[in-house]
Amino acid sequence: MFFYEREMQIGQDRQDLIEILYMRFGQLPPELEEQLYTIEDYETIDRLILVAANVPTLSLFIEEMYEGNRSFKLVGERFNPVAHLKREGDSNDR
Repeated sequence: MFFYEREMQIGQDRQDLIEILYMRFGQLPPELEEQLYTIEDYETIDRLILVAANVPTLSLFIEEMYEGNRSFKLVGERFNPVAHLKREGDSNDR
């Protein structure tokens, strides 16, 4: 893959990441968007797309964003995108 093709792919994936975050969490803090635009590593953006699709809250996404590429396994209730719905439903049933 040529350098310009990789750069174009990174830019597209970064935009996809931002769109997923908008769809899931609404308006993003400007500081977060600025930080996302500074990420130049394809693997990091790829991991963050998976994180964005699976975390139940924006604050948990931000926490994972600072983990870098050290943590790639997304397991447990912490990464259940509907966990907050289950908790809310449980509390309404009482």
